[in-house]
Amino acid sequence: MHQHEADPDDGRDETHNERADRNWNELLQELRVTQTGTQILTGFLLTIPFQQRFADLDAYQEDLYLVLVILAVLATALFVAPVSLHRVLFGRRLKPELVTAGARFARAGLVVLAFVMAGSATLIFDVVLSREAGWTVGIASLVLLFASWWLVPRLIARSAGD
Repeated sequence: MHQHEADPDDGRDETHNERADRNWNELLQELRVTQTGTQILTGFLLTIPFQQRFADLDAYQEDLYLVLVILAVLATALFVAPVSLHRVLFGRRLKPELVTAGARFARAGLVVLAFVMAGSATLIFDVVLSREAGWTVGIASLVLLFASWWLVPRLIARSAGD
């Protein structure tokens, strides 16, 4: 059993296919939340160059902005990839493989999204306040995201005896 898969001995009375269907539906619910937020963030980043103040950015801020655009596009691609996988694999009786691959794309998307969110906060605070404020908020954002998205779930699992 892979770390991200549900425990097959969890007391549910379901077939292998029913479990795969349920896991796919749960993954889709997670992706709906992340896809929408990521697409909005990407769209926001794409509008920034058309603002008057964009011309005032220094080289560091421009570079950071361009990296954020690339990362936002990558995060969007990772979160949408399971949809494409589903279209290609639909009807081929590969639901467990689809769930596993989709979960991997989602996990990678969350890592990239964390960097986009922290980087966006870094850029905003850098422009509005100072470089130091940008770095402080960016690092604090990464710590918060790491703690809430990775550490807390593992602590809960450990305390539950998983």
